[in-house]
Amino acid sequence: MPKTYAEINDRIRRGEAVVVTAEEMIDVVKEKGAKEAAKQVDVVTTGTFGAMCSSGAFINIGHAKPRIKLGGGRVTLNGVTAYAGLAAVDLYIGATALGEDDPRNQVFPGEFKYGGGHVIEELVAGKDIRLEAVAYGTDCYPRKRLATWINIADLNEAFLFNPRNGYQNYNVAVNVSDKTIYTYMGVLKPRLGNANYCSAGQLSPLLNDPTYRTIGMGTRIFLGGGVGYVTGKGTQHNPVAPRTDNQVPRAGAGTMAVTGDLKSMSAEWLRGASFQGYGGTLVVGLGIPIPILDEELAERTAVSDADIKAQVIDYSEAYPTVQPGSLAEVSYTDLKSGAIDVNGKRIETVPLSSYPMAKQIAETLKNWVASGQFLLGEPAEALPGPDSGYAFKLLNERPVED
Repeated sequence: MPKTYAEINDRIRRGEAVVVTAEEMIDVVKEKGAKEAAKQVDVVTTGTFGAMCSSGAFINIGHAKPRIKLGGGRVTLNGVTAYAGLAAVDLYIGATALGEDDPRNQVFPGEFKYGGGHVIEELVAGKDIRLEAVAYGTDCYPRKRLATWINIADLNEAFLFNPRNGYQNYNVAVNVSDKTIYTYMGVLKPRLGNANYCSAGQLSPLLNDPTYRTIGMGTRIFLGGGVGYVTGKGTQHNPVAPRTDNQVPRAGAGTMAVTGDLKSMSAEWLRGASFQGYGGTLVVGLGIPIPILDEELAERTAVSDADIKAQVIDYSEAYPTVQPGSLAEVSYTDLKSGAIDVNGKRIETVPLSSYPMAKQIAETLKNWVASGQFLLGEPAEALPGPDSGYAFKLLNERPVED
């Protein structure tokens, strides 16, 4: 008999819900079978902790005396450029933003020591942030310059809004060329010197609900150490990616847009990071509780690293030039063993996300739900699924004649 969100939330309120992590669910289903597991388990918690470049924060700094209109002006936070194309005192600081004086890749490979992700981490940590602004001035907003310290405690609103988080599976990056290359997948040594991967595998949220039955607009989640929500499909959502018989994508597929109150979050779960030769980013902690409504969801949440396949892609030529195909397909069991075989060569594997931190997120979320403080949010609209016809498109580039 299928369960409902209301029934599970009632059990959570009474402190009677049975909650396990996605890692624990593998053994539960192996021991009892999916049908019995669906009866006994109410919620499975997931987690991931990795670099998510499509992240950022909206802030409202409040009005100065006299008033200044930042919209249309230029604003920096600790020297990093913030987006000011909004109303008078609203700003958006993106994770990959840099300061105008950052040398970028002029001296290659660039170091990208400080960017928007670092600003967000320090803001969440309660540190003062130096704001400098130049505006053009209007009759109602006459001030043209502002230099001040701001602190998250004094801001009217500060909320994380990440257009694309929690990628459902992703490439394994290698380099077949004769020189070291610097990518968003880290430093790749020449001649297949290493293989970098970034998913948490069996703990990853979207891999535990591969067809998005319970994840969509309004789903309540762990985000950056606080409570957040899925707002809908993320950018580059691609549910039509090839899948295994158990519906797990064999390549990058679904994504989520997420939001949450930055003031409730923690710098432990939002960390600025730098990728040499590539740029800055934000490492985000994200976890989703999946209600076990029926036997199918019990079976889906028992997905293990052995069931999850990923494509090995050459980032020296194939990825930059958008060539189809892959060098090999490997499982997450292979990746987590420390080495994989590609083109007859044994290659060391390097995780870019932290599995121990992902486990900690899943455990934290488990405790929140089991203690009755975190109820499940039923999505108002599911993410577009594999049968939706929704697909990621490359740019339709059309020459511009001046």
